[in-house]
Amino acid sequence: MSARHVDTPTRPAVRFLRTSALVVGVVFGLIGVLGFVPGVVTDHDRLELWGHHTDAKLLGLFSVSVLHNVLHLLFAVLGVLASRRAPWSAAYLVYGGLSYAAVWVYGLAVGGGHGDVVGLNDADNWLHLGLTLGMTALGIAGYRWWRGGIGGDVPIRALGST
Repeated sequence: MSARHVDTPTRPAVRFLRTSALVVGVVFGLIGVLGFVPGVVTDHDRLELWGHHTDAKLLGLFSVSVLHNVLHLLFAVLGVLASRRAPWSAAYLVYGGLSYAAVWVYGLAVGGGHGDVVGLNDADNWLHLGLTLGMTALGIAGYRWWRGGIGGDVPIRALGST
């Protein structure tokens, strides 16, 4: 017998997914904007358009470039738009988290080197690993809650019987 989704979406699960995507999107927006603010970014005058030549650091820790900040703003817009519907929110969180896995691997491979077009450092890499785990976990947990899990001990409900 194949696994089935046994429950209909619940309001708290829908709210959780939509709120999670919105909060993640807003945080990305805040980070994207702060990446351009002198004082919040050390060596702001050394902020480069892209690449490993940038010496600007958000909060003195995370390497930033204009491209890096624009990518954060793009993720912000996607998160806010995705928060309009639960399935979009789940997709944003899971696929966004998986895309950060790719950014993490990219940062490990070329971060700070001549092939680094974004401008990444070790602090960015650790943050991207955390985003991978956090966003993916939120998306999967929210989706499973929203869909009611897989399988279950009440298969008759799945068939619409009482």
